[in-house]
Amino acid sequence: MTALDAVSVFLPSRRVPIEALAAPLRLTEMQIRLFRRFHGLTEVRRDPDRSLPDLLLRATDGLTALPGVAQRVRFVLYARAFPVVAPYPANPLHDVCRKLGLGHALAFTLTQQSCAGALAAVDVAGRLLAAEPPGPDGEPLALVLTGEKAFTRDAQFIPETSVFSEGASACLVSAHGGRDRLLSYACTQRGEFDVAGGASPARFQREYRPALAEVIDRALTDAGTTLAELRLVLPHNVNLLTWKRLGKLIGLPLDKVLLDNVTETGHVFCADAFVNYRTARERDLLRPGDRYLVAAVGAGDGATFAAMVFEH
Repeated sequence: MTALDAVSVFLPSRRVPIEALAAPLRLTEMQIRLFRRFHGLTEVRRDPDRSLPDLLLRATDGLTALPGVAQRVRFVLYARAFPVVAPYPANPLHDVCRKLGLGHALAFTLTQQSCAGALAAVDVAGRLLAAEPPGPDGEPLALVLTGEKAFTRDAQFIPETSVFSEGASACLVSAHGGRDRLLSYACTQRGEFDVAGGASPARFQREYRPALAEVIDRALTDAGTTLAELRLVLPHNVNLLTWKRLGKLIGLPLDKVLLDNVTETGHVFCADAFVNYRTARERDLLRPGDRYLVAAVGAGDGATFAAMVFEH
């Protein structure tokens, strides 16, 4: 059964208050007020001097087991929100693999599900590992990476919705781990929500929460559990209002949703799930046997709504 063997996160130490984004992003005072008071977004993490490969490598630094199991890593999956993050012929993923001694691994990127890509990457990693025979060093592993730079205006905020932080995560995935086992994965892709292609943003906002509620319900059903049985929900950090309204829609108490990182980091692209997982572990919010749900939404050329249920 697909499992998270180890998770590490890196966030730049530099905190930037929302008000400091007004001038570079050409935001009005009213827009800043909307982000802070309405959506609960107060600051983001940025490090303009740190490159994308640096972000990814700092995340892998926290995987203390990685050097000892590097030869067992068969796949490296890089989930990111944007199709292009570096000018040709630069390839941050391959640069990182070389520095980590993972040149032997099959490395590729997933981008089509935008900010929901991390959940897809964990699912794909598990499927690939299930088909791999054990090697002389033991069971095969996959390394799932996320992390991006807020390098353009579009990569720094979503109008009227959220702001992005820079950061990265690294996760070792196995096919037969004993902790943080994946019980279910539900995903819905909605091509009609291609806002960039001319679809109505109002329709997307109107159907956003029902669509997310549907995949959450499907993930719970497939895992044989209920909202009441969940210990915790790890959200995507889009904003507080979305989760307050979703909670009312599906009967989810907000005290089960780990929302602190929404205000402290904003949206960290695909890394939100792992940022929140690290916080949950640091605060000892998960005990052996607890079940928790991870949810994410990606918007780009259409929209992806995804949810996973894990057992700690």
